[in-house]
Amino acid sequence: MKLLQVPTAQLEERIKEELEDNPALEQGEEASEDDELFGQNELATDEYDPDEGPDDVELSEDTAEKIDLDDYLRGEDSGDYGGGDDYSGSRDENERQQAPIRLETSFHEYLIGQLGMLDLDEHQLAIAEQVVGSIDDDGYLRREVPAIVDDLAFGRNIITQTHEVAGILERIQLNFDPPGVGAWTLQECLLLQLGRLPQNEEVKAAQVILTRHYNEFIKKHYEKVQRQLGVEGEAFKQIITIITKLSPKPGAAFGTVNKAESYIIPDFFVYNNSGKLELSLNSKNAPELRVSEGYREMMRAYERGNKSDKRQREAVQFIKQKLDAAKWFIDAIKQRQHTLLHTMQAIMDLQHEFFLSGDDTSLRPMILKDVAQRTNLDISTVSRVANSKYVQTEFGTYKLKYFFSEGLQTDSGEEVSTREVKSILNSLVGQEDKKHPYSDDRLTELLQEKGYNIARRTVAKYREQLNLPVARLRKEL
Repeated sequence: MKLLQVPTAQLEERIKEELEDNPALEQGEEASEDDELFGQNELATDEYDPDEGPDDVELSEDTAEKIDLDDYLRGEDSGDYGGGDDYSGSRDENERQQAPIRLETSFHEYLIGQLGMLDLDEHQLAIAEQVVGSIDDDGYLRREVPAIVDDLAFGRNIITQTHEVAGILERIQLNFDPPGVGAWTLQECLLLQLGRLPQNEEVKAAQVILTRHYNEFIKKHYEKVQRQLGVEGEAFKQIITIITKLSPKPGAAFGTVNKAESYIIPDFFVYNNSGKLELSLNSKNAPELRVSEGYREMMRAYERGNKSDKRQREAVQFIKQKLDAAKWFIDAIKQRQHTLLHTMQAIMDLQHEFFLSGDDTSLRPMILKDVAQRTNLDISTVSRVANSKYVQTEFGTYKLKYFFSEGLQTDSGEEVSTREVKSILNSLVGQEDKKHPYSDDRLTELLQEKGYNIARRTVAKYREQLNLPVARLRKEL
């Protein structure tokens, strides 16, 4: 279950750790080559001298007689541990997909790199570094100046005053890129950005709005702002456009560095081959693993050697433990592959129309129980797969959780997915007249006219889930 939850981006690292910890586990060739190699080694064992065994191992009590060597020697020639040959189609060399490597500078490294522009002495530089370190990933300062003074005194033994810290902060706000960095509030952030723009009448009017009429602006009470400002029509619209083009989160463009979730590596690939859906597993989910040939030969050497030798009994016990661990890990990887493919195949069967068309409205109602019944897996297992895995289709890459939704009944008695209702709701909002946006009541009426039995509170819930604001905040000039 732990391996099942490991993201594809981290599975390779997990396998490397196991390979380093267990010398009985190898990343080997295809099973056919393995069988050929094994056959050659088996001939070599006829000439193996047991006296050349691992003499340098300190040995323990008699446990080796209890080991059934047939468990390790029977079936080895068949290459049963070739590492998931059932899915070899996804491991073709031409289809191997390499994980992308991100080379970039973090937001804080970018800010630290700009400190050289301020011409600071050693004492001031330490203060500036503390200030930059107090800026969050969105670009906002989350510590008050007195708190930064205390941090410097107690954490770095640097004594300073609030006016000195405030002065350095002001220089950062006025000179650093991106504009707006180092602000405490959204209002201050926007004003800092306006201060960097060429100062004309529109920019000055925008500064007045954010300074004197900020509350009315964020609530989109534009009529009130126009009366107080004495500007109307196209001129007022240009002023508002200047403000809306500013960035509310100056640091957001830098994103997050060194996290697997900052980019997506799909676990599955679904292809439409002339109307027939084909499913394949990402090659990184189907590694080629096998039990070490050398460890197999050690077991054969013990079978041919002197079983009463204490040192050889100790050695074979160690070998047994490593072989057990290697075979268990290979089986766990194969079980992971089987569970992933089995679950994805069930999802693909249930949502067949969507994978053919890519149309959200073709998604059927589907819950975890539906997939669990088809796969004979526990609901918790299906949930783990759905919450952590991605599939790449010709229409985009989706988290498996995307395909799950509750059902809603239409006037005709047909059960449709709530995803379909949300898609239509999103379309209605996208096509509305932004000067007179639809209220939740009107959206409910429009959906009911289309045959969906839905309540106003449900429409409001779906609108919030789609991150659509209320009608007043969707209104445009």
